[in-house]
Amino acid sequence: MASHDGDTVDCGCGPTAAEKRTLWPSLRMNRRTALGLGAFGLVAAGAIGSGVAAAPRAWAADYPSWDDVQAAMDNEAAKAGEITRIQQLIASLTQRVAETKAAAQRAGDEFFAAQQAFTEAARRADDLQAQADAQEQLALDSAREAGQVAAQIYRNGGDNTSLELFFSGSAATADQLLSKLGQMDRLLSRNQAVYDKAVAAKNTAQNLSDQAQAARDERDRLQKVAEQKMIAAQAAADEAAAALADSEANLLTLQAQLAALQDTTAKTVADYQAGEEERRRQEEERRRQEEEDRRRREEEDRNNGGGGGGGGGGGGAGTGGWVRPHGGFQSSGYGYRTPDCDSSGCGSSFHEGVDLANGCWAPIYAAHDAYVDYVGWYGGYGNYIRLGHGDGIGTGYGHIVDGGFAVRSGTWVSAGQVIAYAGNTGNSFGCHLHFEVYQWGNTINPITFMENRGVYMG
Repeated sequence: MASHDGDTVDCGCGPTAAEKRTLWPSLRMNRRTALGLGAFGLVAAGAIGSGVAAAPRAWAADYPSWDDVQAAMDNEAAKAGEITRIQQLIASLTQRVAETKAAAQRAGDEFFAAQQAFTEAARRADDLQAQADAQEQLALDSAREAGQVAAQIYRNGGDNTSLELFFSGSAATADQLLSKLGQMDRLLSRNQAVYDKAVAAKNTAQNLSDQAQAARDERDRLQKVAEQKMIAAQAAADEAAAALADSEANLLTLQAQLAALQDTTAKTVADYQAGEEERRRQEEERRRQEEEDRRRREEEDRNNGGGGGGGGGGGGAGTGGWVRPHGGFQSSGYGYRTPDCDSSGCGSSFHEGVDLANGCWAPIYAAHDAYVDYVGWYGGYGNYIRLGHGDGIGTGYGHIVDGGFAVRSGTWVSAGQVIAYAGNTGNSFGCHLHFEVYQWGNTINPITFMENRGVYMG
């Protein structure tokens, strides 16, 4: 890429600035532009998990009040109708949760497949361009070599005058003359071979460059497909979150109302309401206790330097505002590996990230200030979050526990902020965080990347 007075000229040797903006939209995202525009054009939406506000639901039912239940109890026909109505509501709530969850998983799987296809196409384009560049360099080197041989020939008799001098006094015998003729012939033959090599390399370079351009075109097409799949997957995840929130908000009440209508004893509606309130209180206490436990684990994680491994996220800061995203130890590195397998299948042979193991429900931190690009299901990664940090850099967090999202898409997070909790979802063999770093959409070695920023990932 050459630059002239601020204008960029595409040499065909790699992604242009425009291509990079297309391949990884979170280019130079700051807090103001992130909150105002949003990466990928996503509208702020909800996430699945406790402590995270769900998106407004597009589906709503006409739920009965306790007054409706009281009125129905005075008339057998009305009671039977209300029982049927409540049973149908309970069934529809349960079914909607199951259907939206399944739809979200299907959409997440499609997003994952589309993103993998894009990644493979991007790598193919890079590989073809690297081969083309190598052949271009070979052609250049061969042309220079041919020029050097030609210069030597001309220095030793490349014109008629020089040839006369070359063959006259310098060769006393026929043997010497033949020897010099042989040297000249070898030089000419060698130069022809070098020239042929240069031409062949140049033709190969052009062919590979054409293939690389075609591969970049395919890469860009697949990137757009992946972007649309991500938007669809986020919408499906939001719908599933809304269905779950709706169920949690109304199911207990409906069950208590149904029990009141079906009960043949003299218990009053007030008794059932009191029982419902007690169950609600117990549920709130359970959630409050879970939240306290989470916060305590976070504090312990910080105080213990991230639970091992040289400093935890939120406490083990490096340079430039980067922090370790999770405590614990490194259970798997980046690159080729022998796949782990069980009855449900095998993991990948190329590991795109680094695994950090710190136990189930251990906090996961944002590695840097970021805009939340995606929160939802993501194929083999299970529950997943992707953050865009700007300048083409992004990070991904996989295998998050069910109910373990602590942020939603379309929001801004700060370095060290808790964004989720570790789990065992997707193709996983134990609770851990799968952490990835993306550069212009392609994964790079997260261990090297983070350690170059003062964050030890061992």
